[in-house]
Amino acid sequence: MTWENITVLIIMVLALYLFITEKFSIDTVSVIVMILLMITGILTPQEGFSGFTNPATITVTAMFVMSAAVYKSGALSKITTILNLIGKKSYLFTMISLMLISGTLSAFMNDTAVVAILLPVTLDVAKKTGINPSKLLMPLSFGALLGGICTLIGTSTNILVSGIAEHEGFSPIGMFEMAPAGLCFMIIGITYMALFGNWLLPNRKEENSLAKEYGISEYVTEIILLPEAKSVGGTIKNSPLVKKIDISIIQVIRDEKTLIPFPGLVLHANDILKVSCNIEELKKMLDYEGIKLKADKKIEDDDLLKDDLVLIEALIPGGSKMEDLTIKEYNFRQRFEEANVLAIRRRDEILHDSFSKVTLKSGDVLLITAFNEQMIELKKSDDLLIISETNHSPFVFKRMLSIVLILATVVLLAALHIAPIVLTATIGVVVLIALKFLKTDEAYQSIDWKVVFMLAGILSLGVALEKTGTAALLAVGLVKALGIFGPQVLLSVFFGLTFLSTNFMSNNATAAILTPIAIKTALELGIDSRPFIMTVAFAASLSFMTPMGYQTNTMIYAPGNYRFKDYLLVGTPLNIILWILATFIIPYFYPFN
Repeated sequence: MTWENITVLIIMVLALYLFITEKFSIDTVSVIVMILLMITGILTPQEGFSGFTNPATITVTAMFVMSAAVYKSGALSKITTILNLIGKKSYLFTMISLMLISGTLSAFMNDTAVVAILLPVTLDVAKKTGINPSKLLMPLSFGALLGGICTLIGTSTNILVSGIAEHEGFSPIGMFEMAPAGLCFMIIGITYMALFGNWLLPNRKEENSLAKEYGISEYVTEIILLPEAKSVGGTIKNSPLVKKIDISIIQVIRDEKTLIPFPGLVLHANDILKVSCNIEELKKMLDYEGIKLKADKKIEDDDLLKDDLVLIEALIPGGSKMEDLTIKEYNFRQRFEEANVLAIRRRDEILHDSFSKVTLKSGDVLLITAFNEQMIELKKSDDLLIISETNHSPFVFKRMLSIVLILATVVLLAALHIAPIVLTATIGVVVLIALKFLKTDEAYQSIDWKVVFMLAGILSLGVALEKTGTAALLAVGLVKALGIFGPQVLLSVFFGLTFLSTNFMSNNATAAILTPIAIKTALELGIDSRPFIMTVAFAASLSFMTPMGYQTNTMIYAPGNYRFKDYLLVGTPLNIILWILATFIIPYFYPFN
């Protein structure tokens, strides 16, 4: 073993540790890995930065833009009506229909974008049909994951594995090459959910009131400013209440009229302030002279909906600028004209106390009060996804048809091998912008730049594993240990190792690390590498056991009111079933010789 092998292994172990512990964001870790490989001399700067020009990275970037165009076309605006009609007749049929819809869309759009689009729709269906969201949101995510493995463009992981295979000298994955096995997995997954999974899904009763659900009645109250209060005559910004106590003023009620609590608003005697704070801050506030608590006031949704003030839930999607920032650092109130965050739901925990200092993560759900005019800006934002109501673009048939035809042409040209997907997707984006279906700034905003940097960074590790012979070294070790059991057992080992890893760290990182090793293992066995390449591609996206296994699982965690154990209970049997069957399905469609 050379010093280069040892260095690469150390960097790989460090990367795995950082991916699993989430001490830094995934894209940051990937860039750190890329820099370390160049600093140590393992890779030249040209090799290290080659990930940015890799066809996989460019293709993924283009597909983000095309997914945004499909969403903007309004093509999905009819889904709510269809699902509502189905939901009134049968829960099971609704669940199966939802999985089929999300799976079909995910085969041609980014699966994270599909769940972001369908999440508000699903919640609306749940509300109107009386089905608990927990019975629908996990099938929504699982359906998207199962559909994403049916085509090359279904998920960024497929494109990444294809790019690595091409870099290793093998032909890239064809547009529909994954479809035969992928459809088998999808049918198995939907059948499992219909026969067993739906019984295992929690039927957790939701609170009818958002205020009760988030427990804000204990933290939101009303106070009266008496004439002798020190805050009277001064602005909210300079008020001793705001300066010395950690409170947030949600409303100012004056002469039975509700006023927007902007910083420059001058407070008057007898103003009623609706404030959000914890119990300790409430006690401090009552010690101030001239402050009177409005007795026995319980805050409900209706109290927060007066005078055009609405109470909404908004999810922080992947790629949001809010990630890794606090509400204050993001300048939330300045960006959204004094809209207020009342609470944060993170997985099975609701944060009230000093939540303004909490570092936000993808999947967090914010409870927000805003006036109707502020809602327009909130809905426009790419940093938040309003999940308490549907928000589709208007349906225009000609526009929708044109965009779908452009996407179909991109897919068809690649499928017929007339041009590589990286070229057809890039041309598709240019056409969309040229025909003004998307503005240039909308195209840039639709790209999840964290995914782009993550792909570019982690691809450098694959290059290093190949260049230094470390992948071959690990493959030799695997073949020596398990080669006597035959290629089918080794393929099963790779499938199990991949899906277990991707349930606890980034699926793209898992694929980038294991694909070169899988290819070298096949070569060491003297067999075709295709089944091993496909094994990593399939297994890396089939992560059902944990909420952090895939971004779509994270997105539905809080809105579905799930617990970590729910994923283990529903997802583990599905993963094991697919693991066992994949051992036979993959070699059938992609033979070893």
